[in-house]
Amino acid sequence: MQNQRLTGVGCATADEVVGWLGAVQSQDYGPAQWSVAQRTSNLTEFDLEQAVNVGAILRTHVLRPTWHFVRPADIRWMLELTRPRVHAMSAHGERREALDAAVFKQSFAALARGLEGGRHLTRTEITVCLQQAGVVAQAGRLGHILMRAELEGLICSGSRKGKQHTYALLDERVPAAPRLSRDEALVELCVRYFTSHGPASARDLHWWSSLSMAEVRRGIESAGSALHREAVDGVTYWFAASPVPTTTRSPQAHLLHMFDEYVVGYSETRRAFDVAGVGGSLFQTINERQGVLTLDSQVTGTWRRTISRDEVLIQTRPYAPLDSAQMDALQAEAARLGAFLGRPAMLRVNDP
Repeated sequence: MQNQRLTGVGCATADEVVGWLGAVQSQDYGPAQWSVAQRTSNLTEFDLEQAVNVGAILRTHVLRPTWHFVRPADIRWMLELTRPRVHAMSAHGERREALDAAVFKQSFAALARGLEGGRHLTRTEITVCLQQAGVVAQAGRLGHILMRAELEGLICSGSRKGKQHTYALLDERVPAAPRLSRDEALVELCVRYFTSHGPASARDLHWWSSLSMAEVRRGIESAGSALHREAVDGVTYWFAASPVPTTTRSPQAHLLHMFDEYVVGYSETRRAFDVAGVGGSLFQTINERQGVLTLDSQVTGTWRRTISRDEVLIQTRPYAPLDSAQMDALQAEAARLGAFLGRPAMLRVNDP
């Protein structure tokens, strides 16, 4: 948790968090903002919106066929490194939508015309641009066209229009940056991942990055002394030099959303935060709109939030009764979520 900046010294800004972690899964946009803010001292939802609107952090498809927050300085080399694998994972959907090279070429030309000059367009506005160019772009087909355009480095997230996401031309949104070779990018991603997510295994990085195991092993080997390893119960864990330990209060509660990097940043070793095995079918229900309640790094229950104009209702279901110190820690974390959202927090603890 300290390496992930959930405990100890937090980051100062949203882009520092995203750069430290490498990328932050963000298809569930609001909760993903909360994940970033949890790794800082006091950033609010407004601060995260500003970071997105000014382009301090970008949202695009990278690593896997889903959205991630990335830093502008990292977006190009990270796309170039992981694009081939994400293309392969998306190929079936593209064939299902009858998308081929000719359709993509026609679509990309229309996107370039529609977005040039600093225009930021919503999905609805982009649909009109594509239709005017003779491209059928509805539902899943539109999604695949936009994802391919993101992966190819044509477009990325723009400033929000109210509550709607927009797209902008990447070259207009992000200044040009020195290009990394594939081997340099591979080492950078490996070191970044094991520094922020470690201790973790090579298979964890394989899942997180979508890179092949051969590429992961080559990246680890090329990283040399930047990474350390230790074998535990037959699994080799990789990590960078450990940070200086800091004193944190105990118990310490975290209301993590289901796609937080602490939850989905691992595959082989993901149950390290559920040593007692109390989570049960937690990972089988990972697509449900609920979060993970942890106490001192370990799974303790689940939670949901309901946001209204006047408050945020936080409903938790711990797996076992909480003592008074644990309740105090949970109250403090609920208050922190309320402060992030700019609303009073109402905590409701349901029976196990």
